[in-house]
Amino acid sequence: MCGRYVNPATAEAERYFAVHLIRWKFDRSYNGAPTRQVPVVRLADGQREGLMMGWGLVPFLAKGAPPKYSTINATIEKLADGPTWRGPWKRCQRCILPAAGFFEWHLNADGSKTPFYITMPPSALMAEIHNAKQRMPAILAAEDIEGWLSGSAEDARTALKPYPDDLMHAQKVSTRVNSPKNNDEQLIATA
Repeated sequence: MCGRYVNPATAEAERYFAVHLIRWKFDRSYNGAPTRQVPVVRLADGQREGLMMGWGLVPFLAKGAPPKYSTINATIEKLADGPTWRGPWKRCQRCILPAAGFFEWHLNADGSKTPFYITMPPSALMAEIHNAKQRMPAILAAEDIEGWLSGSAEDARTALKPYPDDLMHAQKVSTRVNSPKNNDEQLIATA
C-alpha cells in the first residue's frame, strides 16, 4: 500500500464494491494517512461489509498495542511467510481500502522528493515515479475483488498482479500533501 491516498465518496464506494452491511460513515478525504480511521471493505458472515478501521496491522504478538514499526506495507514476497503477515494471510483476513487515487514520491537527484498523484480512469510508470523502492500498492481489477475477499490464499495471491500502465495516470502535485494536516481537493491539483 502507498503512504497516502484519496478515498472515494461513500455512495461511490458502496456501489462499486456492492457493500451489503453498511457500518461506516466517512467524509471524502484527500490525504488518508497511516494510523487514521479509514473506510475498508471486508467479508463478514459471507457478506461485504463497509466499516471504519485503523490503517495498519496490529500483529498478534503485539497483544493489541500498535507496534513501534510500520505495519502498513506488506510486500508480496513476505505475505505468506513474514512474521507480521503470515497469520492473517493464512486466516484469510483481508480487506480493501477503497481509493480514488494515491500519492507516491519521486526521489530527485538532489535528495528532495516530488509528490505525484496517481489515478486509474503507471507498473513501469510506478517504478519511474516511486524510484527509491520501486513498489506500488496492490490495485485490484474488478473481477479480482471476490477472490481477494473470500477466496483461498492462492486465489488472493493470484489477484496480486501488475495493474496495466495504460489504465493509470500520474501528475505532479504540491508538496502540501506531505503533511496529513492538509486535506482538501487542491492536493490532487496539478502542480
